[in-house]
Parts: sequence; C-alpha cells; structure tokens
Amino acid sequence: MRFRDDARRRAAALGRTVILAEGWDDRIRSAAKLLERQGVAQVHMLDRSMAGDQRVERVAEHLAMRRPDKVRGAAHAKELAADPLRFAASLVALGEADAAVAGATCATADVIRAALWAIGPAADIETVSSSFYMAIPRENLEFLGDREDRFATDDFVLTFTDAAVVPDPTADQLADIALSAARDRRRIVGDDPFVGFLSYSTKGSAEGDRVEKVRAATRRFHALAPTIPADGELQVDTALVPGVGRMKAPGSAVAGQANVLVFPDLDSGNIAYKLVQRLAGATATGPILQGLRRPMMDLSRGATAEDVADAAAAGILQTAE
Repeated sequence: MRFRDDARRRAAALGRTVILAEGWDDRIRSAAKLLERQGVAQVHMLDRSMAGDQRVERVAEHLAMRRPDKVRGAAHAKELAADPLRFAASLVALGEADAAVAGATCATADVIRAALWAIGPAADIETVSSSFYMAIPRENLEFLGDREDRFATDDFVLTFTDAAVVPDPTADQLADIALSAARDRRRIVGDDPFVGFLSYSTKGSAEGDRVEKVRAATRRFHALAPTIPADGELQVDTALVPGVGRMKAPGSAVAGQANVLVFPDLDSGNIAYKLVQRLAGATATGPILQGLRRPMMDLSRGATAEDVADAAAAGILQTAE
C-alpha cells in the first residue's frame, strides 16, 4: 500500500466532514466525487456566493467577534462572510465542519489570511507554516536498509518543513515550525517524529549567522518539546544516512534517522522538495498548513483532483487525537 492510500484509509475511519471552498472548479467537483466514492469524508462544496445560506448571519457574527477592528458594521460583516474562503474557515472554527480545503483558484496568502482571521493559530503556536509529505518508493533509496524506520506502507515518507509559507524564519519561528510538523507527523504519517534541523554545517563543521540560527532553533525546540528526539545543526546526509550520521554526529539520537527535515529558509525547502519530487519519483502531498487551531488546507493552483483529495485526507488526520 502506498502512503496516499493509507492516509485516505485512516482518514475514512475517523468519519469527518470536509468543506471544499471552491466548488465552481472542475477539479474540486471531481475531488468531491472521489472523496465520497472512497468514503474518505462527507463533503460539502461552496459556490461563489453564499447568498441565501442561512449560516451567513452566524459566520458574520463570528468574523466580527474575531476581528472587530476589521468590520465596519453588520452589513460589512455579511459582505465579508459571503467570501467562500472566510465562510469555509468560519464553518470549521464554529465546529460545523472538521476541515476546509481551498487554494485551487485562490492565492496561498488569501487562504492563510482567511484561516488566521476565522480560526487562528493553535494555543501554543505563534507561527502558521506548512509541510510537504514526500512519499518516496523504498526501492529508489539504497540507504534505507540501514535505518530503523518501521514502514506502514511501500513508501518512505519524509516531512519537509517549511517549504511554502515563511520565507526566512527566525530561530523561534523555526522551533515553532518544527513543533507543528512533529505533532502532525504522528497524526498524518502515524509514526514517531525524529526532527533534524538542517544546515550547511554539522555540529560545528562551519560557523556563521545562518548556522547559529539553526543551533538556536534546536535549543528552543528542546525547551518546547523535550520528549521529541531532535538534533541540529545537521547536514542533510548526516540527518538521513546512518553511516554518515555515525561518522559526523556520533551519539546523536537523530543523525541517520531523521524523518522530519526542518529547512532553514523557504528557498532551501522549496528547492529540495521539487528536486526530490522530480529526481526520486516522490509523490508530494502539500503544502499542508500546520499550526492552526483547527485544520484548513491550502492547495497549489496547479493541483489535480487527486491532490485535493490528499489535502482533504491530511486535514482530517490533523483532527486525530
């Protein structure tokens, strides 16, 4: 079984409801049929206008309560509530749906703004970010025989974070990003996270402000989540390959075993995920928004119906205990 199929199967077992915010798009309609046919979720699609929907009043009140400084009055609140992105996010925030999916026709920034307004970040997270789940066929990776991973599927799954949202995170933001990704790793992949903070340096092999940022992020992460294995700064081969990890970072609980790769900036994360996707035959699920109080998923505007279904399954899995 591939990771994509396993994720949908586990999402289906949760019996959740998903809002697809862009129901006018052919890919979204195809994804809705796919999700229902596979039993992944109960699906509701929105149209371009919420006119006549009895929930608009409740959504308008919610938006005004969340950001009174942005709302000029009741009529303006209803106008804001009629936007499909804000409407979908508000239904999730109000508990009338378990997850929302948007971004097939809207920019990532618009999806995130709607999510932050209506839902907001998780209680202990200040930085909303994203992850890609890179499912690589095991037969494509020779070094896996030396790793301790216990695979539930025929794919080797790595979490790449952040590769879509925060351009140049601070050390504190990197720690936040890593914490969100580690928590979601358990829910979405189903195994234990081993967090590697990546750099061009391993354990002092180089110096510089960029390296120190990664070291500081690692220290901050240890303070936030002392029970989650994490290490940094690590070069990517040290993080992934057991033999290299033993040589370059002896005694590390993460070197050679990392499955959550924390990139120091958006350039490196985005470049890496596209390289792995194209050169290693990986299936990339994402960008999966993380760090929100309740799930709202973003899509690439080039997303296929299968990509939409994957995003919906990931959002549902974020609700798992």
